[in-house]
Amino acid sequence: MEKLNVVIADDHPIVLVGVRELVERDKRFNVVGEALDSTELVNLLEQQSVDVVITDFNMPADSPYGDGLKLVEYLTRHFPAVHILVLTMISNPLILTRLQELGVVGVIQKNQLHDEIQVALKSIANGTPFHSAGPQSTSVIESVDLDERFTLLSPKEHEILRLFISGQSVNEIARGLNRSAKTISTQKVSAMRKLEVTSDQALLAYCIERKLFN
Repeated sequence: MEKLNVVIADDHPIVLVGVRELVERDKRFNVVGEALDSTELVNLLEQQSVDVVITDFNMPADSPYGDGLKLVEYLTRHFPAVHILVLTMISNPLILTRLQELGVVGVIQKNQLHDEIQVALKSIANGTPFHSAGPQSTSVIESVDLDERFTLLSPKEHEILRLFISGQSVNEIARGLNRSAKTISTQKVSAMRKLEVTSDQALLAYCIERKLFN
């Protein structure tokens, strides 16, 4: 049986090593490349035949391909034959639903990596659907009212907050997402209103304390 070629993308080298080890346990797969950012990932896909991409949702921001939903949208549009598995700590149901709508094979929570990735690879090799176990209860906001507030965010608002928390300014986010700074600012303010925070400092504290974008 011909092996399926796999490329792994994550900006943490230790994660690359761990994922490679898990993938290579299944002899039906062959890791043909590793990438530390989305530019390296796209270059690998353009240079060789790849069957499966396993990529982190959060990647370095200084790439024209971005990360998160922007990167996944690019991959599914330009490499439609490639099976995509997304690794993340994000548990926002709107984001998870949007990833499924984009056609990814599955979304694997990083705290379930060892249990889930080989199940996902087996499904790909057998041509059967992969059903992720989903986020564990410990990975979402513990307080019910805070969780409800966070789930009110739209996918775009969630993406903007994620980039803002990573250290990007409104102008940098606007350039990366090809939107106007005014649009980004409006969506950021809307997200803050939903979370009931009134300053950037309060927003940072809210997200960091609850580990929303780990």
